[in-house]
Amino acid sequence: MAGPTADGLIDLHSHSLASDGQFAAGDVAARAASAGVKVWALCDHDTVAGLPAANEAAERLGLRFVPGIELSAFLDRREIHLLGHFVDPADAALRRFEDFLADQRRTRMEQIVKKLSTLGVRLQVHDIEKYSGGKTIGRPHVARAIVETGAVVDVKEAFDRFLGEGRPAYVQRYRLDAEEAVRLVRSAGGTTTVAHPGVSGLDRGDLERLRAFGVEGVEVLHADHNPSVREKYRRAAEALDLVPTAGSDFHGPQISPDRHFGDVTMSAADLARLEARRP
Repeated sequence: MAGPTADGLIDLHSHSLASDGQFAAGDVAARAASAGVKVWALCDHDTVAGLPAANEAAERLGLRFVPGIELSAFLDRREIHLLGHFVDPADAALRRFEDFLADQRRTRMEQIVKKLSTLGVRLQVHDIEKYSGGKTIGRPHVARAIVETGAVVDVKEAFDRFLGEGRPAYVQRYRLDAEEAVRLVRSAGGTTTVAHPGVSGLDRGDLERLRAFGVEGVEVLHADHNPSVREKYRRAAEALDLVPTAGSDFHGPQISPDRHFGDVTMSAADLARLEARRP
């Protein structure tokens, strides 16, 4: 991690072009710094490819950098997202899993392209890849390619009409079990936090189960949580001894226009609590 802890905003959830963000890691770092963020985590979906560039940019900008990843996992039949913080990007098991998921994603994209073709939306995989800065390609990249064809006006409509679960071009992803995801993060030296539990519709019983798996934190302060939702999860975190964290979930204005650096922050004391729970 680059740089010392300093006074200022703490944001433990953002994305770069290495997964489904709009900007390269260095540009994301610059935007975080300009918004007053002093402790910054990059948590790209299912990849650590952007972490070296992010760390370099953080050092240059005087940010403390927390290397991270966001894993899509399943709690029974429900998809949830788990954030890994303080992970070692060179961890062999993590890198093997990243390669495995990249292969799975490519197969999935090919299947989605075939389904879209039957619906009158003509795309090739290379049309999708240009929206991805790395080997991780996903539905947000497909959505942007669909927008370019003129079949929809924006990414939201692409999901609503074609790509969302239950829509005609939807293809199920690889089902990583939540307990397995926690083990993977811990093996890479990291802590695990439940991302945007309100968005995922998680209740206290779900958090209790995840705590038993080894989860250490819960993202109480998220851009999509209103005040009552934040209070609900703050109380649950306190009762379950989970560290409350904060993340803007920044992707860039073209992808998530309502999520901005500076919208949320957390205390340095809670950051220290989370870091102290590293294996």
